[in-house]
Amino acid sequence: MEAQSSHELVMARKRRREGSNGETEEGERLGKIPRYTVGLKNPAPFADELEPADNKPYERVTMEEAKKGTPLNRPVRVYADGIFDVFHSGHARALMQAKRLFPNSHLIVGVCSDELTHKYKGFTVMNEDERYDAVRHCRYVDEVVRNAPWTLTPEFLAKHRIDFVAHDDYPYSSAGSDDVYKHIKEAGMFAPTQRTEGISTSDIITRIVRDYDVYVRRNLQRGYTAKELNVSFINEKKYHLQERVDKVKRKVRDVEEKSKEFVQKVEEKSIDLIQKWEEKSREFIGNFLQMFGPEGALKHMLKEGKGRMLQAISPRHSPDSSPTREERSPSPTFRLPFFSKTSPPPSPPHHSGARGYLISEDDDEDEDGDDDDNN
Repeated sequence: MEAQSSHELVMARKRRREGSNGETEEGERLGKIPRYTVGLKNPAPFADELEPADNKPYERVTMEEAKKGTPLNRPVRVYADGIFDVFHSGHARALMQAKRLFPNSHLIVGVCSDELTHKYKGFTVMNEDERYDAVRHCRYVDEVVRNAPWTLTPEFLAKHRIDFVAHDDYPYSSAGSDDVYKHIKEAGMFAPTQRTEGISTSDIITRIVRDYDVYVRRNLQRGYTAKELNVSFINEKKYHLQERVDKVKRKVRDVEEKSKEFVQKVEEKSIDLIQKWEEKSREFIGNFLQMFGPEGALKHMLKEGKGRMLQAISPRHSPDSSPTREERSPSPTFRLPFFSKTSPPPSPPHHSGARGYLISEDDDEDEDGDDDDNN
């Protein structure tokens, strides 16, 4: 019941739609699922290990009562049987559908023995004990019947108080009958389920047979002997040789991949170097033109140096506005002592050689010098 209530909670938190093959498709999520264990904590018990049921007469429930919901102390007992060899998700989905047929159900799973299976169907990969154990660890199973019968008898149904039998609706011909579930369907006890397409025990075995050499080589590599794998001496050597050839191929492939990676890295590095070289070359050319170009700094420096050299070689001329000797202020004059006050003012000097003339202080000094020399 704990699993049933948990399942109802999960269904309430999700919007689901039942598919044609029994699979559920998730719709829009309404919220996250809380973290707690939904399934059972222990494997399902075997039917022959349970205590016998009470002595009350066995009364089956109808389909309407089962779908409507039975009391908690009276779950609908659903039976599903099979071989369950190489237990896979298709088996688990079929049992899930059987468990979910009714709101309150108790799922009983019957597993046929090796003797019956080898007689009516063929050799199995797993033995009966392995198949029993695989089924009882499925979360949807409440009870497991070991050595289940190939055909369901009224005595078997009454012994296990079975209300309905769940199986896919395809006719299952075996044991000299066109459909072993025909009398169950006529009695109104059959509840159909849907197969999961694309997965079955036969499909898995077909894959193994198809890739037989691959699996044999893998197991030989893992340490299994040729005797354990039922492989002849010649085939063993052939598989070892193929393994060595494959190793060489893998090494060559690895070398090719590494060389491709190396070449790719070299190309990336070369592209980076070329880009950096182009950037540096542009920068170098720009700096060169800035220094040595027509309007570069070097030309301005040469012009400035040339101007300084010319200025040092030829100094500046005197300004044109400087006064001449004639325009300078005259030196103070004085008359010679032999000129009296009554004498007429001397006339300006002429080329005719007049004796009276003005003498500057410089001329006076010259005359004094001459007098000294004469004395």
